[in-house]
Amino acid sequence: MEQPSQQRPGAQTVTTTSNSFIASFSPAGASTSTLAYDREFLRTAPGVLMLAEIVLGLLVWTLIAGTEYFLYPAFGWVMFVAVFYWVLTVFFLIIYMTMTYTRIPQVPWTMVGLCFNGSAFILYLIAAIVDASSVTNEQNSHNYNSWAASSFFAFVVTFCYAGNAYFSFISWRSRTAQ
Repeated sequence: MEQPSQQRPGAQTVTTTSNSFIASFSPAGASTSTLAYDREFLRTAPGVLMLAEIVLGLLVWTLIAGTEYFLYPAFGWVMFVAVFYWVLTVFFLIIYMTMTYTRIPQVPWTMVGLCFNGSAFILYLIAAIVDASSVTNEQNSHNYNSWAASSFFAFVVTFCYAGNAYFSFISWRSRTAQ
């Protein structure tokens, strides 16, 4: 006679099943491992420039956001460019740090990087010029100091994006030459 299995009080049985439905839709050769972390990216020139773009871009829009910028439409444009490219730069840093680009080979990452950095350089240059030309010395010195500082940092970020655009161009050119 078989004895029923003895269980401890409060113990539960867990049954697991595998789903072949999901496995049938994964591409051949696809890996299900976790994302990698590229520690060396931040030691490259594009990685250092990207970190500088994030830190200095944050300074640009926070210096403007702390003022009455909404009274001046020109600063609204600078805010748009600064916040838009700050968010995208953080997004691309995450993609490069986690090496997600290796998992999506259908995307021409060198072309994406070139277009992103080139457009960031052009629009940030326009925004920096608009920022510098809109700085006025009013009664409120807080606005003047913040706007002048944001103008300076906008030009520094512009040069960072120009450097990254250069590195993106070199990378794109080497890929198309192959």
